[in-house]
Formats: sequence, structure tokens, C-alpha cells
Amino acid sequence: MTTLAPFELHRVATVAEATGLLDDLGDEAVVYSGGTELLLLMKLGFAAYGHLVDVKHIEEMARLETDDEGALLIGGAVSHRAVERSPLVEAGWPALAEMERMVANIRVRNVGTLGGNLAFADPHSDPATFLLAADATVILGRGDARRAVAMADFVLGPYTTALEPGELIVAISVPATPAGAAMAHHKFSFNERPAATVACLVQVVDGAVAAARIAVGSVGVAPVRVPAAEALLTGARLPLTQEVLDAAGRLAADAADPVTDGNGSADYKRALAGTLVGRCLADAAARASGTA
Repeated sequence: MTTLAPFELHRVATVAEATGLLDDLGDEAVVYSGGTELLLLMKLGFAAYGHLVDVKHIEEMARLETDDEGALLIGGAVSHRAVERSPLVEAGWPALAEMERMVANIRVRNVGTLGGNLAFADPHSDPATFLLAADATVILGRGDARRAVAMADFVLGPYTTALEPGELIVAISVPATPAGAAMAHHKFSFNERPAATVACLVQVVDGAVAAARIAVGSVGVAPVRVPAAEALLTGARLPLTQEVLDAAGRLAADAADPVTDGNGSADYKRALAGTLVGRCLADAAARASGTA
């Protein structure tokens, strides 16, 4: 199939209206926001829905602001392009803006949304890996009810998430970067699809690593945090030695449990992930210490 089958588009104004329609229409309906993945699947005949519930005009899902605790709230229907160009994001979360500028291509970023990207849960995803290292939370909604799911618990596997039937990703909450900390994101791609993605946070106090977060994605079935490598870094003096970076990279690459796919063998992706982790950690540490 090379053309879209007929469908009815429902434009809604609230989360309650959207989830009510999804409940009423059942398996015949699907959430429509950016549509960069959904419409392609439908056009290729891999998915078929008679009803698309358009959430782009829900005010709660279009916000891009900070909350009372200083966290960044990104509505589920906010586009990648809006995040990357936001002065608020650039000022407080510059690594997030930097990561978003690397997502796919300008056409995808103009219409594709952060919420849609996370809901699709493609194993080859920049945002999921970054948000895992950023300790983000996904806010899910049905009707007037809201629940928060840690990013570490949201992606369950390839194309599988903690979303329950009829639920929406209302927003993503990204906490403020801790004092003395900085983030970095590195990836290696083929044809705009990541073969390996790495995101790191390093906090520096008195010339040593006080805390670290490392996430590796796109090499296995889901992005993972690497507590063993994070513990290894804690207390390490700056500048980080190549020996420490290599050891952290090896731990992270093994924890990511790479799988063989069209981007390369598991062994190749393990080596690639290890190299990227070392580079990403060095970058984050240099930013945190002000030497970048």
C-alpha cells in the first residue's frame, strides 16, 4: 500500500476529551500529534486506523515552561524544533537543546513531537537516552487523572512503554541540572538513525566527580543506566584519566547488552558504545569544570 486509507480526524481541546474518545473508539482509534512515524506506518500498510485523535491543540500538552520547583515541563505535543529553539531550554538545559538539534532531520523536527517519540519507543532514539541520564519523569494522563513515571521505568522494551490503553503523554518533566554539573550527548548514526547514543551527567565538586549519570541507547533493545560505571567515576579527580574513561566505557558497553542488527554486530556496537561513553564523559566533565 502506498497511499493512506481513509480515516476520520478528531480535533480535541482537552486531555479528558481525547482519552474519552480513545475509550469510546477502542482499537479503531490512535493518538495523532506529529505523525512522523504513525502516518508512515499507515501509508506502508503496517497499521490501519479509522480514527485519528489529534492532540496538537490541547493547551496542557503544548506548554514549554518551568514549574514551581525549577523543573522544565515539556508538553507531550511540543515539537523537537520548539525545544531546540527555546531560549528557556538553551539557558537552563543547553545539552537538551543540543541533543534535539541532532534528532533526525529538520523536516522531522518541525512536526515530530517529544511525546510522540517517547510513546513510539523506537530502540534507536536520541531523546529517550538523554532523558534517562537527565533523570526525567513522564507525566501520563487519562481524563482528569495524572500519574508520574520515572524515565527509567517508562520504556519497557522495543516499541513498548508503561502507557496504559487510552493514556496520553501529557508532559515530560526534566529537573534542573544540579549545581556544579553539566550534561553531554554523543551519538553515531547511519542514515539519520542512531547506531549508538550516549548521554552523561557529571557533577564536579572541589576538582573531583561528586556524582555521575550514564545512559546508553540504540545498541540494545532499550536505553539503560549504568550504575557500576557511575560508581567507578565517583571520587575520580579531574581531569579524568584515559584509564578511568576506558574502564567506564567497558562497563557501560557491557551493561547496554548490544544486539546485532542492520547497524552492525553486537561486538561492533559494544566497542562503539564504549568509545562514545569515554568521549561523552570527558565532554561532560570538562563542561562541569568550566574547561570545555
